[in-house]
This record gives sequence, C-alpha cells and structure tokens, in this order.
Amino acid sequence: MQFADVTIDMLFEAHRSMLRWQWLAGQSAAERKFAPQAIERAKSSADLAGYLNFIHPHRVQVLGEQEIAYLQSKPQDELVQSLNAIVPLEPPVLIVADAQQVPEHLVLLCERAPIPLFTTNESAAYVIDVLRAWLSKRFAQRTSVHGVFMDIFGMGVLLVGESGLGKSELGLELISRGHGLVADDVVDFALVAQGIIEGRCPPLLENLLEVRGIGLLDIRTIFGETAMRRKMRLKLIVHLVRREVLERDFERLPLEPLEQDVLGVAVRKVMIPVEAGRNIAVLVEAAVRNTVLQLRGIDTFSEFLSRHHRAMDDGGQTESSE
Repeated sequence: MQFADVTIDMLFEAHRSMLRWQWLAGQSAAERKFAPQAIERAKSSADLAGYLNFIHPHRVQVLGEQEIAYLQSKPQDELVQSLNAIVPLEPPVLIVADAQQVPEHLVLLCERAPIPLFTTNESAAYVIDVLRAWLSKRFAQRTSVHGVFMDIFGMGVLLVGESGLGKSELGLELISRGHGLVADDVVDFALVAQGIIEGRCPPLLENLLEVRGIGLLDIRTIFGETAMRRKMRLKLIVHLVRREVLERDFERLPLEPLEQDVLGVAVRKVMIPVEAGRNIAVLVEAAVRNTVLQLRGIDTFSEFLSRHHRAMDDGGQTESSE
C-alpha cells in the first residue's frame, strides 16, 4: 500500500475497536489523505503524530488533558484565536483524548474547515503510541529484492546471487536443517524504524519455494508450521558467487567488513563461492555464527591481526637481543 492510498476513514476503521473512538466532526473530509511532503520529510513516526503543536504542520494532532486545560485557561477570544491557528497546519485529523470535553468552537471549526475530529476515552499517550506504530508501517520506505530470505539461528539472512546458483535449493537444505523460510524469489523489505529493515513475503508467494526440477513446494504443508516465519529483521546478506568471480573481483581477506546498502541502511554482507562438492549450507551457518560473534564485539580477523603484530614485535625483539 502506498501512502497516497491511506485515508482518514481507513485510519478510523483500523482502530475503531482498539481506541474506541467516535467521529465527532469533519466527516465530509473522510477521504482526506496524509500530505506527501510531510511523509517524505518525516525522519520517524514521531513526525507523523503527536501532541498539539503549532509548529509541526500536516501531522495528526492529539489533545490530551493538559492541552485541553491549557486552551480552556485562555479567555474566550484567545481560545478562538488559538484554535483558528490549527487550520493553517492542515492536520489530517484532530483527536481529543483522555475523555476530555471538546471545546464547542473546536467542533464548529472542524465542521467548517473541514478537519476530521475524533474523541476517545483512551489516554493521549496510548493513542499516540498506537498511531505512530501504525503510521510507521504504512508509510515506511519499501523495496523488493530477488533472493531467499530466511531465519537462521534467529537472524534474518538474505541469500542472493545470480540465477542458477542454487539459492532455492540452499534454502531447502537449510529448512531441512531446522531453519525457517520467510520468502523465496521475491522479498518485500520496509524501513520500519531508524536502522531497522523488516522483510516479508508477498502474499502471492506465501509458503512457497521453487526448486528446479521439482517445481513449487508448499513448505508449510511439507515441513510444518515451524518451518515458516511471517517476518524477520534483515541482519545479514549472503552473496553466492562463482569462484572465478570471487577470486577476480574480491579480496580473500578484506580488511574491512563488507556491507550493502538497503533502504539507506548498511547491512553486513559475506561472499561465499559456489562450486561442486562444497557444503554451502554449513558455510552459511558458519557465516551467521561468525556474524553473531561480531555483533557481540568479537572480531576473529582483528584478533588475528593483533596476534600477528605481537608475533612480529616479539621476533624483532629476539633478533635485537641476539
């Protein structure tokens, strides 16, 4: 779903039971949509929904107990002036929470503008948390990648490589070894939070894995419920390449960890050469285990370099002493 498809009516219906809110005014603006420019410049879901603020335009404005108390403390003319200042902000919706009494002028304002106005007995903080989570998923940056996405030792791992290298067959072997499949062939990724990429399977391909010579396999039916995962966070990319390509274009022991940009996030990457007789599944498991160690701050290659430098220093000292 693109952000242009999300309307206030959809927002209301999606949370009708959860937030138990009512549509008090501005129903003629039910098809109002979120401003594209606001979504494009939003750095997080906090920019899409929050407490009443006269600085942030185009975001969901929530009025809780403190906001209503502040407005009610003003003289009538100042109250009207403050509420009128909301209109130029062009909020997609106004929400009065904490079971607060809605100022009469606010109701009239929302009918005239028109701006959708919801009321709920739920706390303002809870409403904001729920809406931010929902909006961040609806408006997340998205991309689709060709590959096999799996849960290996609890880590989201994307298997990529040129066609014909056996990615799906490798996925099948990893499933038989107890790991889980998220998606085969096409993976939908979304930037659900800063630095967090979540991968899912397109609905059309759910539970399916294609193996050349066999055809489509229903992994859930063959291996059971535990062989499938609904979603995973992308932590590692395993790039399968032919040995001659790896030897020609890549260092055998790179000094810096390999990374690949996905939706603006640098994701760790390893290159594994494919050739007859190699147990690629074991190598992938080893790569995942090694990545887990690196995330814990244990870098085997760096430790080896330190050991090598110490050995050279010790050897130099021995020769000088002689």
